[in-house]
Amino acid sequence: MSHEGIRVATKQEQANQEARNQPLAKIAVTPEKVRVLMTEGKGLEIDWADGHKSAWSFAWLREACPCATCVDERAQQGREPGQPRPKPAALLPMYAPPPKPASAHAVGRYAIQFNWADGHSGGIYSWEYLRRVCQCQECRFSRDEAAGTPN
Repeated sequence: MSHEGIRVATKQEQANQEARNQPLAKIAVTPEKVRVLMTEGKGLEIDWADGHKSAWSFAWLREACPCATCVDERAQQGREPGQPRPKPAALLPMYAPPPKPASAHAVGRYAIQFNWADGHSGGIYSWEYLRRVCQCQECRFSRDEAAGTPN
């Protein structure tokens, strides 16, 4: 019998995982205002019903795509959502335009989907996912504290 794929987690890692999986309050995952700043090329901004404000750059969102293919790729590379792919070593680096969506549209009342200019469109960014990966200083600090990692 193979033990491949079995991972032993410490009690701290299990506690951290359980904390990340705790359901968020409905008010925390209900957007009041959603702004996709495509013309400016900036990113996504959400004002939440609980008064919190979140913002993500398009580059961060593209690297945090929640589709199964992207999640699997990040897991294999040991990257967190939003963390850029490692740059290939090359003598003459090729120019790559910054990630930008060609379009964005609502998915029901629970998510937003981007059709990226690079042709990728599989990720559905739920409001809960976006709130859990909020990039504001307060939320990043809270996640780092919960994970026990230095800021």
